[in-house]
Amino acid sequence: MFQKNIPATLVVYMISVVILTHNEVINIERCLASVSWTDDIVVIDSGSTDGTVELAEKLGARVLFRPFDNFANQRNFALDTGQLKYKWVLHLDADEEVTPELATEMQLIASDEDGMPGYLVPSRLILLGQWLKRSGMYPSYQVRFGSRDELRFRMVGHGQRELLESAQIGTLTSDLIHYNFSKGISEWLTKHARYARDEAYLAVNSNDKFHWGDLLQSRNKLKRRRSLKQMGQSMPLRSVLRFSYVYFVRLGILDGRAGLRYALLMAVYQWMIDLNIIEIQQQNLDSQVE
Repeated sequence: MFQKNIPATLVVYMISVVILTHNEVINIERCLASVSWTDDIVVIDSGSTDGTVELAEKLGARVLFRPFDNFANQRNFALDTGQLKYKWVLHLDADEEVTPELATEMQLIASDEDGMPGYLVPSRLILLGQWLKRSGMYPSYQVRFGSRDELRFRMVGHGQRELLESAQIGTLTSDLIHYNFSKGISEWLTKHARYARDEAYLAVNSNDKFHWGDLLQSRNKLKRRRSLKQMGQSMPLRSVLRFSYVYFVRLGILDGRAGLRYALLMAVYQWMIDLNIIEIQQQNLDSQVE
């Protein structure tokens, strides 16, 4: 077993870090500063024109270029061709920040020979300087830390999903901080318009079905979250339901104005998904007629 109570100031040199970037000059310095405890940082850039690459290199990161097609392929590219120095790898987006507590917890895992192939990492979502503790679905888990040799990803909807069984995934308790709105609300809406199309294609074409058993498996956070998403796709008035879930069920009302704004943004996002679903279904019908 590994030692307890390792000081948060201890320098970590057993974890490689992969960061995805595209025009992230507003975020990259903060992100890199939060992982300054490692000597192996690889940035996978997809064509930045705002000085991101130059700043990342100046701050000590290795930068590789790959045209963006999806998040999963970007992360797998880093794992397969990035010549990562260490067995353990943390996967970040440039608008994320690693807390000292998370760095220490990952170090403990990296020091343990019996670690899991992948780990869920909780994330705190920030809107206009405020942590959305309730409306932001905290803790919103993703598999972001794991073995260089065993953890790989596939694309599902607009995001990546790990190619691991649930029994191979552990859970960390310390947080990432996610500045999802760091480029402004307008950029967020533009980005989520693209995401909505991807989510709509997934909803129309996926063979995944909702199972009550997955929802009731309270110990399996991933299955519970994904089954809720599947269940929601079959309900009417989904944008209203999404607002209600975020604002009332998740107690986003207690997050004040930021909680209300985020709940409204989630309703808009769901509305965009639903419109895309209708459009794709109509296109499929038209193609069948032809």
